[in-house]
Amino acid sequence: MTDTKKMITRDSVIGDVIRDKPGAKDIIQKYFGGGCFTCPGINMESIAFGAMMHNLDPDQLVKEINELED
Repeated sequence: MTDTKKMITRDSVIGDVIRDKPGAKDIIQKYFGGGCFTCPGINMESIAFGAMMHNLDPDQLVKEINELED
C-alpha cells in the first residue's frame, strides 16, 4: 500500500487545507484568528498570502500542518 498523504505547501489555498486536512483548522485559528473562517478570501487565498497579511512565517504554518496525522 502506498502512502498518499497530501502535502500542504505555501501555495495551498486555506479553505482547501481546512477541508482536506484534519486538525488544520486549529492551526489556522492559532495563527490567523477566527475571522479567517468568515472571510470570503478563504477559498482563494494561499497560506503564504494569509501569513503575509498577519506578518507570519508561512513555512512554520506549513510545517505544523504537515506534521498533523491524517
